[in-house]
Formats: sequence, C-alpha cells, structure tokens
Amino acid sequence: MAETAEHRELTFTDADFEKVRQLIHQRAGIALAVHKREMVYSRLARRLRALGHRSFKQYLQALEHQGEKGMEWEHFVNALTTNLTSFFREAHHFPLLAEHVRNRSEPVRVWCCAASTGEEPWSLAITLSEALGSRASSASIIATDIDTRALEVARQGIYPMNQIERLSEQQRKSHFQRGTGARSGMARVNAGLRAMVEFRALNLLEQGWGLEGQFDAIFCRNIMIYFDKPTQKRLLERFVPLLKADGLLFAGHSENFTYLTDAFRLRGHTVYEQASQRRMAS
Repeated sequence: MAETAEHRELTFTDADFEKVRQLIHQRAGIALAVHKREMVYSRLARRLRALGHRSFKQYLQALEHQGEKGMEWEHFVNALTTNLTSFFREAHHFPLLAEHVRNRSEPVRVWCCAASTGEEPWSLAITLSEALGSRASSASIIATDIDTRALEVARQGIYPMNQIERLSEQQRKSHFQRGTGARSGMARVNAGLRAMVEFRALNLLEQGWGLEGQFDAIFCRNIMIYFDKPTQKRLLERFVPLLKADGLLFAGHSENFTYLTDAFRLRGHTVYEQASQRRMAS
C-alpha cells in the first residue's frame, strides 16, 4: 500500500523539502516546483532505505558532509532527474536537420544536450545516416546528460521492439538488429550508428564543458524548462561560440527562448538561429 503523508516510514519535513530544492538547484540548476514534494519523497526514499537512514534530515546532512566530490551526489541527482523520451519525439525537427546538413562538405557535428536513455541521439544518428549517405561515417554526435544511469542505457542501445514501432519498416531493418534467444523481443542499434555517437556525462552548470570545435546543430530540447530564467539565459549565451555561424538550436515544444537573450532569433517552430546570422542574410 502506498505511503501517505501522515503514515510515512521516513521523516520528511517542510525544511527537508526546501533543502532538497536548494541542493538540486545548486548542483544541477534544476528549479523544483513546490508541487514536486511527493515526487521528491518517493524518489529519494529508495536511497534512504538503501543507506539505512530513517529521516531525510539525516540523509541530507550525510550528503553535505561528503563534500563536493562525494559519490552520493551522483545518486541524488540521478534520482531527481526526469527522463521522458522516445524515438523521433517532436518529429518535425528531424527533417529540418536533414535539410540543414544534406549538402555540407565538411564533417557534420551535432550536440544532443539531454541524451537521457538514448532515443534522441539515436534518432539524430538515423537522420544523419539517411541524409548524408556514404558521408555519414564522418559525422559525429556528442550526446551528454547529467544522469549517469540513463547514459548507461543509452550506450547499450538496446530497446524493446515496441519502442521502435513508430520507425518505418525500412528504418528498423537498416538501423537495428533483432535480438535472439535471451534477447528475443529486443533490438539493438547497429554498429554503424553506434560509431557515430559518443556519450558523455555532463552537468550543464559546470564551468568547463570540454567540447571542442563548433556544431552544425545543438539539440537542447525539454531541459530548459527545469532551469530558472537566469540559468537559461546563461546557458543560451554559452551555446553561441559552440555553434557554426549558420548553426541551428532546437528547443522543446514548450520552451521559448525569444525573450531570454538577443543572441538567438526564431527561425521556425521551436528552431532558432543566431541573431547575427539573420542580420548577415538581410
């Protein structure tokens, strides 16, 4: 039976919830809404039980006592990170990317900021493979996420068959291998796509991202909604030097960057270009 606020196994006070909100904002930039209290309890309670803590206060004190490099921070952030994704989610973006890179002479580079469990970067890899043909082997995708558990799933590239049902039959045949025996009912991304994608753990709040060169496109979709406005603005301005002059920035369906910074201007539905590029073209 589910725990109620009045009959909880673990002590969780208003002060504990505010402390969690403070720590996750400091650590990952996530601005937890006040109505997320029950979610916080249910997700972190597993860690408290695993570690033998009887109260959130005890757990949070132990967490801070570890210092900035403590291993428990990874579990803390992983527990509070939301990973809602699917193959070719917000599908209108992928034909736009294909058109944008199809005639490029230089190797294409794309950064996926919120790789989650891999469906988005693999969708990007499929798009580049189909758009570039024989030149796809020189294309590369950097796929980053703060959630290390999600990245492990992404790296494996193995999914239940029902998760790739929205792909065409040709895409399923060309880009996936059907599992047999113990892996019957599963599919794995093929070696060609796996060679295109590099997965890295990355916290967008870190001062140094370690990303070299410039990208033809940055997919930063459905992640800004978890940050407050000042954090969003800082991140957008940090994207500018990482984009080629005509590079595109893709946002999520509920995200609007227009009023956050004058560095980007809307080019299409949730697709942005650098404002300087628009001026050069006019």
